[in-house]
Amino acid sequence: MDPVIVVGAGPVGLTLALALARQEVPSVVLDEGPGKDEPRPARTVVLREDTAALLQRLTGVPLDGYGMRWAGWRSLRRKQVMSEVDFAEADPAAPLHIAQHVVTAALRTAVADEPLVKMAVDSRLDAIEQDRSGITAHSRGPKGTWWRGSYLIGCDGPRSTVRKLQDIRFPGRTAVERHAVAALRAELPWEGRALIHRTPPWRQSGPSAGEVTARPLPDGVWRLDWLLPPGKDLVTPETLVARIRETLAGWTDGTTPPYDLLDTGVHTVHHRLARRWRAGRVLLAGDAAHLLGALGTQGLDEGLRDADNLAWKLAPAWHHGHHEALLDSYQAERRAAVSARLRAADQLLPVLRGAGGLRQMVPGAARGHDALLSDGHLGRGALGAPGTYTDSPLAAPPLDGRVPVGTVPGAQVTDVRVTAEDGSFVRLRDRLGRGTLLVVLIAPGTGVWDRKHWMSAGVMPRLAAAVTALPHPAELLVAEEYPGAPAHSVLLVRPDGHLVTALSGVRPADLYSAAEAAVGGAVNEKEEAEAASGAR
Repeated sequence: MDPVIVVGAGPVGLTLALALARQEVPSVVLDEGPGKDEPRPARTVVLREDTAALLQRLTGVPLDGYGMRWAGWRSLRRKQVMSEVDFAEADPAAPLHIAQHVVTAALRTAVADEPLVKMAVDSRLDAIEQDRSGITAHSRGPKGTWWRGSYLIGCDGPRSTVRKLQDIRFPGRTAVERHAVAALRAELPWEGRALIHRTPPWRQSGPSAGEVTARPLPDGVWRLDWLLPPGKDLVTPETLVARIRETLAGWTDGTTPPYDLLDTGVHTVHHRLARRWRAGRVLLAGDAAHLLGALGTQGLDEGLRDADNLAWKLAPAWHHGHHEALLDSYQAERRAAVSARLRAADQLLPVLRGAGGLRQMVPGAARGHDALLSDGHLGRGALGAPGTYTDSPLAAPPLDGRVPVGTVPGAQVTDVRVTAEDGSFVRLRDRLGRGTLLVVLIAPGTGVWDRKHWMSAGVMPRLAAAVTALPHPAELLVAEEYPGAPAHSVLLVRPDGHLVTALSGVRPADLYSAAEAAVGGAVNEKEEAEAASGAR
């Protein structure tokens, strides 16, 4: 079988290649650049719990040591503190703020050590041909050549050549917002804490009153973002320095403290969504499929979720074929999740950014708007929460044995400690990304069992037999507790960490039905063969 061709060597493309390699799928990554990235301190990303864990699993690098877990969050309006959130030390729910070039470097290092991933630098895609058995792609450059692959994934950014060659429309809104950005080293009064300051008192009222966000990085570095008024006015170095000095002075004692300016830029937010994410054996991921990020740092988070979702679905198709329903579910799930985020931003941001008017006359409205913005920055609520796949085509059918737990079907599971089949204690997230379903028995008190014999205890033999009979490889785990889960309930979890269903006790028939649905249902071999041959 030919390798998967990944076009684009940014964080999403590299993540996808590594995720495929973990499931023994080879890939070729076409990198139009020289194979290294220029450090840009002002270009940073905020990773949530699931995406930070994904990158750490794939790279083996403790990213916390290279980024900053926020100690807390503060929302200010004028001189008033509107809300505060504190995070415990090393709390995985705390957002992780990190420079994007650091993330890319960690991924490139991992790729260099992965024999199943081949990097092709200075290779710019310019042609794609599909046929009954695969993909032929041509790249130009010093060593322009033809590549043969089984599938081709466009991870090549907002101006995606893959998307254009497939004639896929990319509608949306241009320049939804603009932010002036600076990375600087300075001592601020909120060590390790991020904040948003709306209508700061040192600014004049009106549209220019603006909003400034400060996010900490290691070594005393901060990223500051100023929301710019509508229009295309140039942000000159002089005006940016004036903003920096004014803001730092406003946050301290009225005089600008010493600072070291490291990098600057202007971040323009676009909202776009590709009409299709799949065209036969060609698929899109990351910025090639969607543009969002009105709060400055969300786009990569969703791109990494694309890669995680797609990798475990491509692997069975590559190894065994006949998984068209599974591949189609990638677009159904991910496009719906991103679309919901875009709709929320398009509906809420004009209200949140508006000045004056009715909202200032409604008691509590300003506080509610600040809470919505804070939730967006913290990865919660309509603007920030990761999507769920409740309406997925892979959702489990109605089951008599279903029991509610603290995670709704289709949402990411909570990371709890589990016992693996060899008796070792591990984290649930550590078992993700291997292409296997996870079956988790909730059994209080098992932490004190003699783990050498735990597979023969209680309901374990019957559950182990049910897991062995499932239509897709699965791993059996045991947890002492799970939020909202009754004792002896059984959770079925997808390879990307989304809950399929929770059952009350060992129910082999229900477990089989849920697992069959989670991997695309029963295969209609005639239809699958026709689809795989390009008759889509």
